[in-house]
Amino acid sequence: MSTFKSSEDVEKGPAGSGYAQLTNDTVHSFSWECVTVTVKDRRSKLPLEILSGVGGMVGAGEMLALMGPSGSGKTTLLNVLAHRAATTPKSTIQQKLCINGVPATLASFRKLSSYVEQEDALVGSLTVRETLYFAAELALPSSITKSERKSRIGGLLSSFGLHNQSNTLIGTPIRKGVSGGQKRRVSVASQLITSPKILFLDEPTSGLDSAASYEVMRFVRDVARKYKVLVIASIHQPSTTTFELFDKLMLLSRGKVAYNGPVAGVKDYFAGLGYNMPLYTNPAEFVIELVNTDFSHDQSAATQQLTHLHTSWASSPAAAALATNLHSPFQNAVSSLSCTETSSHDTANPLLIPLTLIHRSFIKSYRDVVAYGIRIAMYMGLAIMMGTVWLRLDPVQGNIQAFINAIFFGGAFMSFMAVAYIPAYLEDLSIYTKERANGLYGPTAFMLANFIIGIPYLFLITILFSIISYWLGNFNPTAHGFWTWVLWLFLDLLAAESLVVLLSSLIPIFVVALAATAFANGLWMCVNGFMVQPSTLNVFWRYVFHYIDYQAYVFRGMMVNEFGDRNYECEMLEGIEGGCRCMYTSALQEQCLVEGKAVLGVYGYKTGDVGRYVGYLLVIVFVYRVLGWVVLYLRKH
Repeated sequence: MSTFKSSEDVEKGPAGSGYAQLTNDTVHSFSWECVTVTVKDRRSKLPLEILSGVGGMVGAGEMLALMGPSGSGKTTLLNVLAHRAATTPKSTIQQKLCINGVPATLASFRKLSSYVEQEDALVGSLTVRETLYFAAELALPSSITKSERKSRIGGLLSSFGLHNQSNTLIGTPIRKGVSGGQKRRVSVASQLITSPKILFLDEPTSGLDSAASYEVMRFVRDVARKYKVLVIASIHQPSTTTFELFDKLMLLSRGKVAYNGPVAGVKDYFAGLGYNMPLYTNPAEFVIELVNTDFSHDQSAATQQLTHLHTSWASSPAAAALATNLHSPFQNAVSSLSCTETSSHDTANPLLIPLTLIHRSFIKSYRDVVAYGIRIAMYMGLAIMMGTVWLRLDPVQGNIQAFINAIFFGGAFMSFMAVAYIPAYLEDLSIYTKERANGLYGPTAFMLANFIIGIPYLFLITILFSIISYWLGNFNPTAHGFWTWVLWLFLDLLAAESLVVLLSSLIPIFVVALAATAFANGLWMCVNGFMVQPSTLNVFWRYVFHYIDYQAYVFRGMMVNEFGDRNYECEMLEGIEGGCRCMYTSALQEQCLVEGKAVLGVYGYKTGDVGRYVGYLLVIVFVYRVLGWVVLYLRKH
């Protein structure tokens, strides 16, 4: 079942291929009435209407441009139409959205529509073909075979002129990829993989020059015409050639409609109102200037003109005809053809979605050096530094404090450097936000995949770091001691990365997430038992933070690993035969040795509790991840 082909193939191919195969549930029209959005004004504290009674309709195969000056409400309207607008206690939304004249449920609407956001939320380390492949895996039902998926992807690549770039990376800050215009085409193509009937585009030409803008919108128009897709796009001052690709224009200003009709009729309509368009003028720029009052020197005259435009449209025959069409019998007659049958489409198997996300994350992780490559290099540098600073420490009492310092440094700074994971996680989070809004999967699949994909890399980092730092530092020189150190360090990194996931999910802004994570790790360093021994730690910090500090259990575990069964030579006193001076009192003092357990006693640590503290750490990791899941679940996008 090939969805997209080249123009020649479409003309020659069978009528039942691609979108034509889905005509049993064709969407003939998408309409909206009385869309009103009210918020509370910050200054006056009075209700302020962002949109006021907006209505419109788009037919199959048509493209509608939403235009207006900044603050006109076009993005708000697009989000309302696409079921993307979230209400808050200070805002209210009134709307009546219909498919073929009948309201559709959110679930069925999502299966009929796709939304392309203004920012290209794509995985930069994937190729163009891989991007479409994973879009198909996450969106298409299991009933569609592998060959059919390949056929859809191949058709999309051909239709959007991406065949020659199919094996090119999307592009990362470090590795150059496809151009901006090609990225926009990939974004649109990835949303068309499911053969949607309604396509929403938020500023699809943002950041593109006029040539690239025309190129992107021409591809979209061709798809809309050939496969009867309804396209609604918010767009800001397109070029004349790009503007003429649209069938209809809805012009907004201050939340009200100034024009809603054919693009070809713009010039005559406004001329009839006394606003003649000069020759060789971009009609898009002309209409925007008519309704834009922000830069007018005479605000009173500009407001009068805008009021004239609003009232003229509201009382025009075209507006009356539109209102009649919104309630036409044809709309209701075909409702059962669309809103009932299309809601029964299957979706991707929810049990396989985490595996797909893991697969995609795995490709990203080994291609994108920002995700783990740079972190591995950082940790290796830290291991070499630590191993050479604490180089081959002899087991003498003069080095006991040095061993303790090294243990603190190894655990605390390893966890602190987990902040390097924030950029990669925020990129994953932005993609999750887009895909969740499109109804592909929820926070459970995302959090599960994120946790699983991180385990092997964190273990690799732990092993590489430990091989260098542990043996150079001459810690407890036994296999058991080494692998116990690895265990604690791995749990330390697992908890640190889980903390990053929680805080970055809570505050998905790089600088703020970085500051919050650094502050949290600084707090854990202060109360983990190294700076101030647990027994003398202030009651508040001890009972509120120390016992939930994952670094505290890592420090305790590493201390027990080093000092639990190791002895240290005391300082020999010159001139006194058999005399020595031991800094710690222990049962081995007469042998001129310091028993490691005496060092643990100073901190109030005991041996034999390894299993319990490992359990505490696992609980902390679990709680961080669950809290991260709760944040993502409660955040409505």
